[in-house]
Amino acid sequence: MDLENILKLTQNIRLVGASKYVDGVTIKNFYKLGIKEFGENRIQALKTKKEELDKENLNIKWHFIGNLQSNKINLLIRQKPHLWQSCNGIKIAKLVDKKLDYTLDTLLEINIAKEDSKQGIQPDKALEEYLQIQEECPRLNLCGIMCMASHSDDKKQIAKDFEQAYKIYENLKKYKATICSMGMSNDFEIAIKCGSNMVRLGSILFK
Repeated sequence: MDLENILKLTQNIRLVGASKYVDGVTIKNFYKLGIKEFGENRIQALKTKKEELDKENLNIKWHFIGNLQSNKINLLIRQKPHLWQSCNGIKIAKLVDKKLDYTLDTLLEINIAKEDSKQGIQPDKALEEYLQIQEECPRLNLCGIMCMASHSDDKKQIAKDFEQAYKIYENLKKYKATICSMGMSNDFEIAIKCGSNMVRLGSILFK
C-alpha cells in the first residue's frame, strides 16, 4: 500500500509513525509529507532522535510506545513526550507519577489478546485499574487505552480483540477517555472499522 492510500484511510484519525527502525532523516522526510506524530519503543532512541530533530525546529509530537523499565523512568520524564502510550498498570504508573513535575498524557495498555508475550493489564481489570490510576496518580492524565491484537492471521479473531477493546474504551469515555489507540501495519484497517481513532504504523510506512 502506498503512502497516499494510507493517508486516505487514516484521514479521520491520528496516524503515529512507529519509527523504531528508521533514522532522523527518514522521520524528517515523512514529517514533510504530513505525518507529525512519531512513536519510539526505546527511550534512548527517542532521546537521540528528538535531540537531532529539535535542531531542525520541527514540531514533532513524540510518543513512547514501548515497555517502560523502572530504571528508564527518569530518562522518559526528561524527554517530555506528547503521549506515553504504554502504561501497563498501577505499579509503573505510581513510580512515574512520583517523579513527574508536569502532567503527562497517558494511555493504559491492555493485553486484549491475553498473550504472555504482550504487556498490559488484563481486560477484566482494565476499568478498575484505570480508575485507580486516575485516583492515585494526579500527574498522569489518563486519556484512553492502547492495545495490540492477537498474533494471528485470523481476521475474525483480530476483529474480536479490537471490538472487545473498543467496548472497554466506550465504558471509559465517561472518565475522560478520548483516545483508542489500536491497529498496526498488518491490522490497522480492521482496527479502524472497529472504532480505533489512533493507529501506530511502522513497516507499512517505512518500507
